[in-house]
Amino acid sequence: MSDKKHKTLAKQRNLFYCQTKVIETQSLNFSDMNKKHATLFKILLALFALNSITLYLYFSSSHHHNDNRRDTTAEGFPAIIPHRGPHLSKPWPIIPSYLPWSLTSNVPSKSCEAYFGNGFTKSADVLPAKAAVRSGSSWFRCHYSGTLRSSICEGGKIRMDPGKIKMSRGGEKLEDVIGRTEDEEMPEFEDGAFEVEAEVRGSRSKTKKLVGEEFLNEFLPVGNVMKHTMRELVRSIVVVGETDFTCQEWVEEPILLITRFEYANLFHTVTDWYSAYVSSRVTGLPNRPHLVFVDGHCETQLEETWKALFSSLRYAKNFSGPVCFRHAVLSPLGYETALFKGLSEDIDCQGASAHDLWQSPDDKKTARLSEFGEMIRDAFGFPVNRHHSDKAVSGHYNILFVRREDYLAHPRHRGKVESRLSNEQEVFDSLQKWASDHQECKVNLVNGLFAHMSMKEQVRAIQDASVIIGAHGAGLTHIVSATPNTVILEIISSFFRRPHFQLIAQWKGLEYHAINLDGSYANPGVVIDRLNKIMRSLGC
Repeated sequence: MSDKKHKTLAKQRNLFYCQTKVIETQSLNFSDMNKKHATLFKILLALFALNSITLYLYFSSSHHHNDNRRDTTAEGFPAIIPHRGPHLSKPWPIIPSYLPWSLTSNVPSKSCEAYFGNGFTKSADVLPAKAAVRSGSSWFRCHYSGTLRSSICEGGKIRMDPGKIKMSRGGEKLEDVIGRTEDEEMPEFEDGAFEVEAEVRGSRSKTKKLVGEEFLNEFLPVGNVMKHTMRELVRSIVVVGETDFTCQEWVEEPILLITRFEYANLFHTVTDWYSAYVSSRVTGLPNRPHLVFVDGHCETQLEETWKALFSSLRYAKNFSGPVCFRHAVLSPLGYETALFKGLSEDIDCQGASAHDLWQSPDDKKTARLSEFGEMIRDAFGFPVNRHHSDKAVSGHYNILFVRREDYLAHPRHRGKVESRLSNEQEVFDSLQKWASDHQECKVNLVNGLFAHMSMKEQVRAIQDASVIIGAHGAGLTHIVSATPNTVILEIISSFFRRPHFQLIAQWKGLEYHAINLDGSYANPGVVIDRLNKIMRSLGC
């Protein structure tokens, strides 16, 4: 805590002490008070209540939010990122599984915090912030994670020219762009698509590249990504002098620049959500940022969650011309998160409660996915303190069956979803009869037709479930929002044996079971038998 805050707290304590003593004295003589004294007593009592509320808000804010912020005094960030007038951004919520994201160089490589939290321990100041404060020019830096082999980059006073980004407009209705190719939707950056202002030295031209290939290879390696759009974006940034840096439109509050690939698939979109969340926390943003999609994809149902999680959403091509950002953060691709990398490399982490990790830190345990899941539930206005015991308090248990349905996902999609469970309807009908005949406790089988439910309704179904069952498919990614002690039962076809949901359950600390099929047909009796065992373990 800073000296200024110590002094503020001391003043609050002194005022609290004085007000308490005055009230005690007045109380001793209360029976002899005249009308004037009674009025004075009421005033002092009101001051006491006001001071108590102030102290509560002070400690709540300090405990939950101050560790998000970097020490910006030394770097002079207030001069670079002004916050004038009322905030237009949503505040960060107070959630039970939150742990500090303070940057420290002590995060061990390949630890759970390095994979899921703030392992971005290597920083490079391309345009130092201190120099920017003195000159009023731009600043830019990247934070690199050796564990994830990716960077979160950020900068101030950055100009984007949508006219130099080749891609479709984005944000259209799906039915209006049927048949559009993926290449048309992905960005291609001309030099100068993004600009920063600084003194241009050592160049005959009025402009020069912000970074070279050596920097890109060190901080933004291509890895296994076929088209690394964030790397290409940084490559396009040029440095211009003060007279050439002009802006007609400014965005004052922090924004995230995001490029999505498999934007209509829930699993891949969750990796994008998580990357955006981590980027916001690592860079210490004081509020939830605004989003700018640097891609040309059409609208999808998943935008409902993007808008709930963050402050606002806009497509880069929807700006009428060049726009300047006071503070822009470049979010890594979803392919570079632990959620995706865990499919091809061993990430030996177990989910644990934030309370336990605060008391006893463990490099092999994490609460970050639980924190993120609570963030999603809170974004839709759902309670974040609910546990399994709350769900079953009345003896009622919800079993959510996540279904796979045909629906039109994107312009190149035919509207048919590949079946992972050939007799899904038969299994559902059998479970419905089993639930209605269940004698030990009340079981409610929920028909999870997610393709025809809003994102908020989907998250509600997940949080209310005691058991989540379904065939391997993107819809099961919702278990990232499941409450503690929720049990997962995945039915896995022999044609689709991949560890997506087993890993998410492991990293969240959820109980996980699998029925591995020989082919894609599931014997309903086997599924019911497994469910009976799970229900008995829940006390039903």
